[in-house]
Amino acid sequence: MQRKPALSRRIKKLLKGTFSWSAIIAIALLFPACSSDKDRPKPKPPVPVTAATVKQETVPVQVRTIGNVEAYSTVSIKSQVNGMIEKVHFREGQDVTKGQLLFSIDSRPFVAALRQARAALARDLAQERFAREQARRYGELLKDGIVTQDQYDQLRATADALGETVRADRALVDNAEIQAGYCSIRSPINGRTGNLLVQQGNLVKANDTPVLVTVNQVNPIYVTFSVPEATLMELRKYLAKGALQVEAALPDGTAEAGVVSFVDNTVDTATGTIKIKGTFANRERRLWPGQFVNVTVTLTILPDALVVPVPAVQTGQSGHYCYVVKTDQTVEARTVVTGEIANSEVVIVKGLRAGETVVTDGQLQLGQGAPVRIKTGKAASAVPRP
Repeated sequence: MQRKPALSRRIKKLLKGTFSWSAIIAIALLFPACSSDKDRPKPKPPVPVTAATVKQETVPVQVRTIGNVEAYSTVSIKSQVNGMIEKVHFREGQDVTKGQLLFSIDSRPFVAALRQARAALARDLAQERFAREQARRYGELLKDGIVTQDQYDQLRATADALGETVRADRALVDNAEIQAGYCSIRSPINGRTGNLLVQQGNLVKANDTPVLVTVNQVNPIYVTFSVPEATLMELRKYLAKGALQVEAALPDGTAEAGVVSFVDNTVDTATGTIKIKGTFANRERRLWPGQFVNVTVTLTILPDALVVPVPAVQTGQSGHYCYVVKTDQTVEARTVVTGEIANSEVVIVKGLRAGETVVTDGQLQLGQGAPVRIKTGKAASAVPRP
């Protein structure tokens, strides 16, 4: 360098003169001037990140889970009398209505028993009428002193006993009618029949197994699902304000709408969940008992809520925070207060403004004031989303 000889002469001149601190400081100030520009620290390159804009929109607060479709009512049809099945009046898988005849059982023994009971009733009614008439006549004779009090009391007791016999006969007739009526088995509900388990011509016993057929009521229909115990208080809070809407999504992309109609009275200690039921009209019968569906319960609607993608929110020692991209392409770590999570977005209660840009991927390489470069196109689309 051109300056080095001149510098050496000045140093020698200073050393020959009187040694002083001012000379030492002057020498020290001369050396930095000789340092090379190569020793200066280079600025850090910008960190490539993906980013999203803080949006303001209406957000539904929802609970998502998997549910199982259950019949609204299930009836296992059994015979209440012993006998032979004379005829089956339906086809397997047929829709039936309440009161529709399903099975006919040989009723001849029961009809005969009914006739016998009615005959016994008629006989005892005649005897009762005679006994009461006789007791009435003896009552007139007692006034005239022709018969004794004992004779009158005996006839009156006989009439009363026959009256009770008549009442017993009426009960026997009623029972015989009921037993005869059991020979015609009818559907107790509107529904759909299942597999026919006992064919025509078989002998059946009262309340025996297997059942003759099962009838399921499929419209309306239930969808049963479970939610975590932590969700129970919030769910009950919104239920107190009115009916909660629930949606059951089928594998083909269609969905049925219903309402929450049942909350179990205890939490399952084994799983930490509570059982919920939704009732669906199921007019087109898309839902079928035993089917698994994706259930979405809408708790409430938040209008004009600020939302960001879930990956934008980080957790630190001071709580949740987001990296906000400023106009000079540097980031600012800003503390935020989060709310509900809807789909893949989280509601920001405090800390951000609509239209601001937040980092959604690449936060591990960032710090306060770090420069960033927002990736676009394929690089950005390759970032996984929750």
